[in-house]
Amino acid sequence: MRPLNPGEPSHVGRYRLLASLGAGGMGRVLLAVAPDGRLAAVKQIHPAFAHDDGFRSRFAREVEASRLVSGAYTAAVMDADPSAHTPWLASVYVAGPSLREAVDAAGPLPPDSLRYLTAGLASALADIHRAGLVHRDLKPSNVLLTADGPRVIDFGIARAAEGDSELTRSGSVVGSPGFMSPEQAEGGPLTPASDVFSLGALLVMAATGQSPFAGTSAPQTLYNVVHTEPDLTAVPAEIRALVEPCLAKEPADRPTPAQLLDRLGPAAPSAQPWPAPVHELIRAQEAEARAALVEPSARRRSPVLAVVAAVVLVVGGVLAATLLDVTRSSPGTAVPVAQGGTSTTTPTSTGPPAPLSAAGLRSVDPCRVLGSELKPKIDVHFFSCTYEAPDGRWLDLQLGDRVPSDAAVTDEIAGLPASVGPAKGEGRCTAIALIPDQETHGVSVTTSPGVGDAPEADPCGTARNTLTEAIGALRQGGAGWRDAKGTLATVDPCSLTDDAEVGELFDVVIGTEPDGLHRCSWDVGGPVDITLERAVQPGKGGLDESPVRVGGRTVYQQANPAPGSPSCQVSWAHIPVEEGFTEVVRVKYYALGSGADVDDECGKVHRLAERIMPRLPQP
Repeated sequence: MRPLNPGEPSHVGRYRLLASLGAGGMGRVLLAVAPDGRLAAVKQIHPAFAHDDGFRSRFAREVEASRLVSGAYTAAVMDADPSAHTPWLASVYVAGPSLREAVDAAGPLPPDSLRYLTAGLASALADIHRAGLVHRDLKPSNVLLTADGPRVIDFGIARAAEGDSELTRSGSVVGSPGFMSPEQAEGGPLTPASDVFSLGALLVMAATGQSPFAGTSAPQTLYNVVHTEPDLTAVPAEIRALVEPCLAKEPADRPTPAQLLDRLGPAAPSAQPWPAPVHELIRAQEAEARAALVEPSARRRSPVLAVVAAVVLVVGGVLAATLLDVTRSSPGTAVPVAQGGTSTTTPTSTGPPAPLSAAGLRSVDPCRVLGSELKPKIDVHFFSCTYEAPDGRWLDLQLGDRVPSDAAVTDEIAGLPASVGPAKGEGRCTAIALIPDQETHGVSVTTSPGVGDAPEADPCGTARNTLTEAIGALRQGGAGWRDAKGTLATVDPCSLTDDAEVGELFDVVIGTEPDGLHRCSWDVGGPVDITLERAVQPGKGGLDESPVRVGGRTVYQQANPAPGSPSCQVSWAHIPVEEGFTEVVRVKYYALGSGADVDDECGKVHRLAERIMPRLPQP
């Protein structure tokens, strides 16, 4: 359990945040207190999943099914918001170590503890399957040991992530190799029998300390799951008799959770079902949770900030405008003013931004970064350029690219943390290096064969070398936009407004998140987005757009009066790029679950658009 980071929101939905419990591939988990005073574990889904509409739909369905699971051996779902800017799910907080932590602390569990574990997990799976769910990721970290038995967590979340080609690129699969079923390892359809296989592997791990299929690599482990028979000689005979049928390669040959419970028989009650070191861990976590409830928030303002806040209250809008002018300024950009909806242009003398910062990357024309042998061919976006090599290969350079959630950042390129691996499609590879002080975005190069060309022997070597060259060129400078006057390319969309203004027009801002270099989103229960891009001129793209007048100019509105969750977007041309193609500003609000009238929401979008128009750079 760790303190929250300074500046983090104090709430997720109705839940007051207390501390961080940990993080994983799907997101992070926070300790929170519910409105009724109960402790909750709030799981915030990784931003990379949050930007996928298919994931949101699957997550919403799985959450609804998960609400039906309320057995004694699961952590009941309390609340969720799949439509939030960062989707989240709150479940009852369970104080206790994971099975992995327990075995690491106390060693393999004794037979009596294994019986309690088997009974609890089989009961949990029976409840999960009864609700129509398949867990899909039953592993040691998803089983918590409490003072009165095990608890299964995270059921339904792996299902929501499954099938997303972008998030499972490089051929990876959702799940943990050492505890997958053979059918899951082969990418086949899953039934409740898949969870029973995982249960068998989990019990072997609890009895011996390791997965029965562990290999020297993930591919070797998956091969073992599909093709080899595990060595169960170290598993106590009573438990081995239960485990062996669970590990049958054919799903139809495995018992159901109910059959396992019948074979196990009734378990005698115990005041201490686990070894003493495990109960010590449980008591320690219970004490930490109690302390988090009574201690002052880790994010309490410092005395200096408290004084500043008091001065702001006294002086009001004048000081607010002054502070905003100081903190929002950037060379050559328009600066928003908090009150009155007017603007002023204030060049600053802070010097050029760091080359690999977000501001530095926005100042770069990606089609001027790589050497003369590579010919720029496609420059649709501000942040990317596709080059053609003399031998016909294509190289796609992206600045501010999102790091995939499954990327293994175990490499280094040009002194930066990096990930290199195959991309979707034969002969393709992506190398991505993280931007300094960023965990979610980087600079990437993807290489692919030209049309009709055979794949090259080492595409990842090419991607690595090209990215090394690109980072060197970025650090050296000199690849700026040839004509930067008036362009949106250098503008930070997050600087065009602020939380106070968005809150005034829409609702209280829960969080603000940049997405790449040219999109920013404010979470007000639904997302308010500002996007700057190159695109077909609004009104000429064949979309269902209606011209309306906002701020003295014509903008094009797309309104969706979906019952309960209307959305509205306005777009307008900023400066032309070429015939029919322009720099475009888009302002959108998705009023999730509000029940509001779409015309009212469009009015809010119009007012925000009108306020940011004079803050844009002038041609």
